[in-house]
Amino acid sequence: MAVEVVEPTLVSDAGHCAAIFGSLFRAAPDLPYRLWIDRRAHAPSVIATGVETVRHFVRPLRRLQALLLYRRLLRGPGPLYVPTATWSDLRSIDLLARTPLPPDRVFLYFHKLRLSAGRREALRALARRQPHLHLLGASAEIADRLRDAGFRQVDAVIPVNAEVGAVQPREVFRHVLFAGAARADKGFTQVVDWVEHVSGCGDALPVLVQTTGDHYGRHDDRTAADLVRLRALGAPTLKTLDQTPDRLAYANLFPGSICLQPYDRHEYADKTSSVTFDALMAGAPIVTLSGTPMARIVEESGAGRVVEDARPPTLQAAIEAIHADYAGYARRALAAGRRFDPRQAWQPLVDGLRRALASGGRDAAR
Repeated sequence: MAVEVVEPTLVSDAGHCAAIFGSLFRAAPDLPYRLWIDRRAHAPSVIATGVETVRHFVRPLRRLQALLLYRRLLRGPGPLYVPTATWSDLRSIDLLARTPLPPDRVFLYFHKLRLSAGRREALRALARRQPHLHLLGASAEIADRLRDAGFRQVDAVIPVNAEVGAVQPREVFRHVLFAGAARADKGFTQVVDWVEHVSGCGDALPVLVQTTGDHYGRHDDRTAADLVRLRALGAPTLKTLDQTPDRLAYANLFPGSICLQPYDRHEYADKTSSVTFDALMAGAPIVTLSGTPMARIVEESGAGRVVEDARPPTLQAAIEAIHADYAGYARRALAAGRRFDPRQAWQPLVDGLRRALASGGRDAAR
């Protein structure tokens, strides 16, 4: 019997899908996982874990395939875990279950959860039908929303990358860093605007910008145009990272950096980015916009600067303030990062999975 982990969009080591599974695996490497992923997946970090992988999903058909797979897995003995769950996944499992699922049968992890008034009512009704679903949220805001809907077992699980916690922090500035996939919702336009703003300055700080695409290797139209603009600047202090680094190389981007995160307030109003925790665990101060869970962490810990807008002069002022006292900000960032232990973060899920496996599948849906 295995823990059935369904991750249709796990295609590569880019993005958060592979990192999220890797973090869980390191917290509980002894659990018997079976990982259902994209048919074309090439993810060396996942292969390195040695877990059983099933290349199953084709991108245009993945929702239908997920529905059919859930039906199959709910009839089997192993617990079902969906690491990047959506409303569609939740609704599909409810429809397939027919009767209330028992405790420790299905686990769904939500990285974002937007609810209209109608969907909020539908979520409450679903909670009455399926009170024993074990739901997890990537932020306290998401977890609170699920609890308010009436679900009984809800935990906030911060997506922490174990490799970053193993790197050697440093209190000497190295570069301004934009890390992770280049996307419009992560403020990539504003990052390019800032690079353009400072590119003519003789004393401009070193900058490293990761320009890789999402887990499918794609860029949205706006980001594609920004990449053309960035490459045309010819900024002497700019370096770009055009290939997705392996997990250790990625982790080593952070020590000595100022991590630039001008993420869109609307898109990140109730969700966090794993890049935030990667930065903090490596002792890298952060510059980010107000009004997000990441901003609240930075404000409470003094681990960087929170700004009200992402105009180049505003970002530059925040970067200069951190650079002027880099060692102090780095120490506060590292102290904040030490609050996020990967093993502790995953403990509620790991405990539930262990209970499910110990039951021997006696509660499989029929």
